[in-house]
Amino acid sequence: MHVTPLAITDVLLLEPIVFNDERGFYFESFNGKDFEEATGVSTTFVQDNHSKSAKNVLRGLHYQIQRPQEKLVRVIAGEVFDVAVDVRKNSPTFGQWVGEVLSADNKKQLWIPEGFAHGFLVLSDSAEFLYKTTDYWRPAFERTILWNDPDIAIQWPICGQPILSAKDRAGVRLKDAELYK
Repeated sequence: MHVTPLAITDVLLLEPIVFNDERGFYFESFNGKDFEEATGVSTTFVQDNHSKSAKNVLRGLHYQIQRPQEKLVRVIAGEVFDVAVDVRKNSPTFGQWVGEVLSADNKKQLWIPEGFAHGFLVLSDSAEFLYKTTDYWRPAFERTILWNDPDIAIQWPICGQPILSAKDRAGVRLKDAELYK
């Protein structure tokens, strides 16, 4: 596996070693020992999530203020623009974001550590998104930052308005959000 720290170095891009031949391909999507050796992160995943979304669906920006979830995310069908926003109040990169295109074709994964809000926009006709989490989803602790907060200024690759859930439409601006210290 090849690991690349992004502009916010706590967020890591993982590229698996893929074995292709005339039959198709094979790769290990997760190996705990290899993950720890390549990233320096020792963790245990407790929940796997799978979503399917249509083109222009935008999910996020979500995080849990207590019992935070670290995430390892990937796409198994289609293509998304995946984003992590630093919501650690005392971080030198507070309020900054990084984004990567993840797709079934490129097989890239993103490691999103504690202290980051996460979201993605579906670029293809539909996309299936998988993510492993280090803690369980706890609705009482979940928070949502507005996807289009001008203080963050994410450059989403979208024309027009995205398709949002009621929860995501009701997100708050970063300046009004409950944050990590």
